[in-house]
Amino acid sequence: MKSNNSSISQGRRLPSLAALRAFEAAARHLSFQKAAQELFVTPTAISHQIRELESSLGMPMFQRHTRRVSLTPAGQQLFPVLKQGFDSFAQAVTDLYPQSRRSAVTVTAGTLFTARRLIPALGSFQEDHPGFQLRVHASEDIVDLDSGIADVAVRYGTGPFPGLVSEPLCRERFGVVCSPALGPKAPQDLTAATLIHAAWRRGDYQPSWRKWCELAGMNGLDLEAGLTFTDDSHAIQAAIAGHGAAISSLPLVADELARGVLVHPFGPVLEGEHYHFVTTGENAACEDVRAVQDWLRKIAGQAPRPFSA
Repeated sequence: MKSNNSSISQGRRLPSLAALRAFEAAARHLSFQKAAQELFVTPTAISHQIRELESSLGMPMFQRHTRRVSLTPAGQQLFPVLKQGFDSFAQAVTDLYPQSRRSAVTVTAGTLFTARRLIPALGSFQEDHPGFQLRVHASEDIVDLDSGIADVAVRYGTGPFPGLVSEPLCRERFGVVCSPALGPKAPQDLTAATLIHAAWRRGDYQPSWRKWCELAGMNGLDLEAGLTFTDDSHAIQAAIAGHGAAISSLPLVADELARGVLVHPFGPVLEGEHYHFVTTGENAACEDVRAVQDWLRKIAGQAPRPFSA
């Protein structure tokens, strides 16, 4: 009798799904630790699953180094196929439930944006969406939105963000701010004021008094003198307290400008990049993620008062 070599009779010869999933996560992060965090297991469990996969296939998938791992040629061949497959699975499940809700939405943003824009506005989100749970993750690190740590992000930069859905929220602008008690009317008045300096924590752009003076065409300021803070939020608080004038993000002190505890008395303004709402295609289909997106549009778009002419 002639044998039947079809895949139907033989079935698919595949390693365990758990082993394939562990490999895909570890290959995507190039880290057993981060893969374990994503899959809510221990790094030992990830290592065990990958060794099981390597034993099943009869070849190594990773090269183990002292503090890192890298893919072998076999691992490089397998990874994109598996990633595409798992991405397709996730999209197919999402398409079945296009209006799905998450148990909670976690938004990650830089520490200053979190402190100055997100935290003061949390009450408005809860009032508008009492049934939605919102979590906030403040970090200067770029969070992988496929890792499970966060669902959406506010990121600063030019974009685009490959593989993600994004939308510009507002453009960053930097200018001179101070307490109205200081009363400067023109840039020349800064010669009698204390300059407040801050170590801006974003490496992509460092607003400074030197850059502002170059744009203003102004000489005569002692750019090395004044107060220096390692935390930009502390520099803002010093300006509010009347200790001097600072170069600050105007969108991130919009509330203080609106209340009159800070003033932006004159230009020029240093133009920065945009803040963007960023999420995955899967998350973008969720009702409560869209609610967070609408909320971020509203709170990020609140413009500061213009300076007096």
